Amino acid sequence: MKIAFRTFGCQMNVNDTEIMAGILIRAGHEIVEDEEEADAVIVNTCAVREKAEKKLYGKLGRLKALKRRKKNLIIGVAGCVAEKEGKTLLQREEVDFVFGTRSIVKIAEFVERAAKGHKFLDMSDYLNELDWSTPKNRTSRHHAWVTIIYGCNKFCTYCIVPYTRGREKSRPINDILSEVKALASEGYKEITYLGQNVDSYGKDRNDGTSLAGLIRETLKIQGIERIWFLTSYPNDFSDELIEVIASSDRVSKSIHLPIQSGSNKILKAMNRGYTREQYLDLIGRIRAKLPDASISTDVIVGFPGETEEDYLETKSLIEEVKFERVNLAMYSPREGTVSAKYFKDDVPHEEKVRRLNELLELQKRINRVINNAYVGKNVEIIVEDLMKDGKLYGRTINNKIVIFDGSKELIGKKLRIRIETATAGPLYGVL
Repeated sequence: MKIAFRTFGCQMNVNDTEIMAGILIRAGHEIVEDEEEADAVIVNTCAVREKAEKKLYGKLGRLKALKRRKKNLIIGVAGCVAEKEGKTLLQREEVDFVFGTRSIVKIAEFVERAAKGHKFLDMSDYLNELDWSTPKNRTSRHHAWVTIIYGCNKFCTYCIVPYTRGREKSRPINDILSEVKALASEGYKEITYLGQNVDSYGKDRNDGTSLAGLIRETLKIQGIERIWFLTSYPNDFSDELIEVIASSDRVSKSIHLPIQSGSNKILKAMNRGYTREQYLDLIGRIRAKLPDASISTDVIVGFPGETEEDYLETKSLIEEVKFERVNLAMYSPREGTVSAKYFKDDVPHEEKVRRLNELLELQKRINRVINNAYVGKNVEIIVEDLMKDGKLYGRTINNKIVIFDGSKELIGKKLRIRIETATAGPLYGVL
């Protein structure tokens, strides 16, 4: 059977799709890109924001039209929207089966059931059946995503993830290390450890494992030249982790630490569990040990109750920290969250837009200053891929994107590039 995937959302969804594709290939199926060619289409969904969820329904509308022309087309829905809206999705005439984020290992069985005419929903937890030997159809030959912890226990009032991804569940450390050793033997040079809250790795196991300990063990594996990790949570980012990052030039010097707001009042309403002062203290400790590290963050503007004073506190924090990147979003209520149920969405839309645009302009100015300092310097990158215009791009150890001219044979190679031009985004250079 020919099967196509459409994947929305975060890197964990990308990794889940790689796992499902690998399992299906082992079962004798073929993965194709073209939906017109496919016998089945699996849509892997994201529910973090309303816009992401709407992508699913737009896709299902187009697949419904395709199914009218291809009567035997099978359509499955996976991911966070599947967890959130499972029964409702199954009622749609074009959808044949719906399954949860923890049941992806059963994808081959699900496709076979659907091919026999069954219409069903499965939200079971089969995570224990996933291990290092589970086949994966990876999208890169030099970089691999490796999920180390599933779920989230934080329950931020605006976030749907704990309800769609479940409670935190860490993989055994030896299982993770076996996967990385296998990747190294296959020639992979970079890995990214993934988790909704990657710093919580090991806490639920009560066996002494931690993200810092995992990275320390990973450094013993020959062939892995860079170790990345996503996404961190301020309360769980330990001094031990800072020390481990500083101990080796093979560990990424790019740290993503979502702040969400610079106002203590709003942080409390968000149930973030830390204050502005505690966050800035952590930034200070990181920069004391890792002066060249790039720090990025997430910010929500227009959260319920956010006054102009609250917004200006966020703005001043961005000015003080001078992040390398800020992912900005306007607050919108997500059905099923505490804020949607109990808080009034009382910041006018036009005010949210103004605040968002102001912060975008501020961050562009900060980025230009940071990036201009690279001009004339040599940086080391690992080449990632070709761009649409034929140029190559790669990343430095602190996650700066560098674009240059070169041949596709350089993909996956470690190179030194002289930076000639800087923008608020990528750097441009020559070999």
